[in-house]
Amino acid sequence: MSSRPGLAAGLRRVVAGLAVVLLTLVAVPASGSPSGSGHRPKPTVVLVHGAFADASSWSEVVLRLQRKGYPVLAPANPLRGVAADSAYLASVLGTISGPVVLVGHSYGGVVITNAATGNANVKALVYVAAFVPDAGDTVGGLQVKYPGTKLGQAALDVREFPLAGGGVSHEGYVKPALFRDIFAGDLPPAEAALLAATQRPADVHTLDQPSGEPAWRTIPSWTLIARDDNLIPAAAQRFMAARAHARAVEVNASHVAMISKPSATVDLVVDAATHR
Repeated sequence: MSSRPGLAAGLRRVVAGLAVVLLTLVAVPASGSPSGSGHRPKPTVVLVHGAFADASSWSEVVLRLQRKGYPVLAPANPLRGVAADSAYLASVLGTISGPVVLVGHSYGGVVITNAATGNANVKALVYVAAFVPDAGDTVGGLQVKYPGTKLGQAALDVREFPLAGGGVSHEGYVKPALFRDIFAGDLPPAEAALLAATQRPADVHTLDQPSGEPAWRTIPSWTLIARDDNLIPAAAQRFMAARAHARAVEVNASHVAMISKPSATVDLVVDAATHR
């Protein structure tokens, strides 16, 4: 009989303890949810290559971003024209839910500038040794705006290819003997030779096709300027970065800065991804 009061007191303590636990569980979602704690899901990083390259040029950048927990996508850029390439990338972006950081190399900068226009999910644009065009700009015009480019007509092998709807067009490859000097001067010769052998050509008409309304007018942008770039002179990269009010970082790198300077590239992407 004497044990019942003690049993009752014990039960009261258990009930009180359970009440505290339940109150704690109820409180956690309000203060521990992503919106309540300030933690947000990492944006998807979309990496867009330019002409004379392919998505594998982002390989080291992809690995490093994935190790940091970022979802990454590096789609193939068709390299068939400003309007067509931008429409294709816009369709890819339309399949991604949540925030996006859009990164472009070289001519890929033109594509991201057009594809992101009007897409509320794109939170940042990152240009890596890239063209950052304004409305009406062309790749050919920006490339020669300042002296220093080594990519002229004589540096290209131009080949005919059939169009899907009939007729033909022409695409350009950088001549293998000139590829390292123009494109990848800070890479070992064997690696540059591999890039030359696997390069993806672009339709030559892309050089003269005007860019549209730039997404950088409404989306914050970052630029990695390659000081030793023999395709887009560093002076042109600085001009375009300043015009777009981009946050600019300079590195001693060739045109393939994402390959020779992956750490600097990833740091800039992460800076853009975490910017508030």
